Amino acid sequence: MNDAPLLTMRGIVKRFPGVLALGGVELEVRAGEVHCLLGQNGAGKSTLIKVLSASYQPDEGQILWEGEPVALSTPQTAMDLGISTIYQELDLVPDLSVAENIFLGHELSTAGFSQRGETLRRTRDLLARLGHSEIPATRSVGRLSPAAQQIVSMARALSQDTRLLILDEPSAVLDQGEVNNLFRVIRDLTTEGVAVVYISHRLEEIRQIGDRITVLKDGSTVATGLAVDQTPTSELIKLMTGRSIEYVFPPRGEVVEPTGDPVLEVTGLELAGVFTGVDLSVRAGEIVGLAGLVGAGRSEILETLYGARRPSAGTVRVAGRELRRGSVPAAVKAGVGLAPEERKSQGLLLDQAIYANITVSTLGRFSRFGLLDSRAERKRSAEVAESLDVRPAGVDRLVRLLSGGNQQKVVLARWLLRGCRVLLLDEPTRGVDVGARAEIYALVRSLADSGVAVVVVSSEVEEVLGLADRVLVVREGRVVHEGPAGEIDESRVLDLVMEGKVA
Repeated sequence: MNDAPLLTMRGIVKRFPGVLALGGVELEVRAGEVHCLLGQNGAGKSTLIKVLSASYQPDEGQILWEGEPVALSTPQTAMDLGISTIYQELDLVPDLSVAENIFLGHELSTAGFSQRGETLRRTRDLLARLGHSEIPATRSVGRLSPAAQQIVSMARALSQDTRLLILDEPSAVLDQGEVNNLFRVIRDLTTEGVAVVYISHRLEEIRQIGDRITVLKDGSTVATGLAVDQTPTSELIKLMTGRSIEYVFPPRGEVVEPTGDPVLEVTGLELAGVFTGVDLSVRAGEIVGLAGLVGAGRSEILETLYGARRPSAGTVRVAGRELRRGSVPAAVKAGVGLAPEERKSQGLLLDQAIYANITVSTLGRFSRFGLLDSRAERKRSAEVAESLDVRPAGVDRLVRLLSGGNQQKVVLARWLLRGCRVLLLDEPTRGVDVGARAEIYALVRSLADSGVAVVVVSSEVEEVLGLADRVLVVREGRVVHEGPAGEIDESRVLDLVMEGKVA
């Protein structure tokens, strides 16, 4: 790693109408290092990388490249310097092929004629370098899984002479094996002298891959150049939140075995080609976690319970009554709520107000003679939003403008207002900062304490074990373990999902 900075940002200020997004950010990145950028949602990380990629122009401050002042006037200017950005929400063109996406904007051509053969060859070389030769170069990107699309986006960055690679939550759609492969690629790049700015809410990843850390809070740098191996997690959390968080998961108190009949009872549930033989019961006040790799069938199990998928066999009962197969209205009427993995595309009306997102499942309560009482709708939404501390306050704000953690609270507020009996949570803290995570965990625990039966899916084993009372481990569509969360540890779960031996 070269000690001379490749990139220096001094006193970067960015204002939007009524908002100071960046209030004087300092950042220094060296060639060949992984520089981790931490901060809660809304701290200014996304704005900063958009300044660095020239999507935004700073109002004040200076950017130096190899010690010389530069003006990043357009995204092309940034790319010409060798700055490549992979955003959390990938900017790929679904209808174009993998190869066309990778070389979009810098197509290979001779005398105005496209070099299709060379484009395909280089595409395959790039995919092989990333450890994913199985991705077809000619397939439409829209037909790929989210994880494969992430690889294509990385290949596009590497197709140019990249000297600084910015990765915004790159592991959000990857399973552990793919994360390990991502880290291998990053280490290869840094060995070649490429600098990497790595943004993640997963502090354990920072420990694995990072060299130094910069922390943002409320649009300003509160610490920079911290050595990863010399900075305790407790200090990072305090820097990000402005307070100490002694624990992430809320205390369970005295463990009491749930009694009574199951609120949710699943018998022999099967979705052809995805999962089979799932038996599951959840009592009031119980949190059951599903652990497993991405693609193991966990999300599909939740979607089937919710009626979004029609099972090929098996039954789902809520409070003793069997639900009609493949019917979301029947599930919702029975008291089942779902917070989906892709909350922006599947769980929220992004261009609608907060109150409209909260009341979308309970509109009948606010209508009289076919007319909607919007005043009552806003009032009740505001009460629920306030109880969950949705920030900033005000239910007329577009939900698109909220941070990831507050968007998730809006989804939970919807089901809290509905009074659901069964709450299905798919990756409830994906893209959520550590402070908001603690709030969401406490909220889920309080819902369970109030008698809601909760099923939670997470790719983070620590999250499943810390939040759930009982854990089911799923591997390749089959449940290979079921038991109390306190009787299994993280290493045993990983053994089960990798080896698949029934425990």
